[in-house]
Amino acid sequence: MALHHAAPGEKVQLASVRDGPHPRSVALVKTDGLEAAQLFLRSGERIADHAVAGFAILHCLEGSLVVEAPDQIQLGAGDWVYLERGRPHSLRAIEDSSLLLTILFQ
Repeated sequence: MALHHAAPGEKVQLASVRDGPHPRSVALVKTDGLEAAQLFLRSGERIADHAVAGFAILHCLEGSLVVEAPDQIQLGAGDWVYLERGRPHSLRAIEDSSLLLTILFQ
């Protein structure tokens, strides 16, 4: 079964960490120039060091987490940061967290 990706103009309701168990990520859209997903991390959970080919944009929707890129950047609800393409980074949740990940390819 193929993943559903939002069509242009399609409204998407993002979930809350309070809504119950979630998969690690929920794909929202994928095109040649853009990928977007909602990520969920439980308190203490990590995403190991990795890099992506595009500009990575992280918007913390709920909770708090640390982005190590290599400096530590703490994000709380409403905080936003972008990383240069190819820049290695990892994530560690301080508390149950939800974030919007957008990757721009150029």
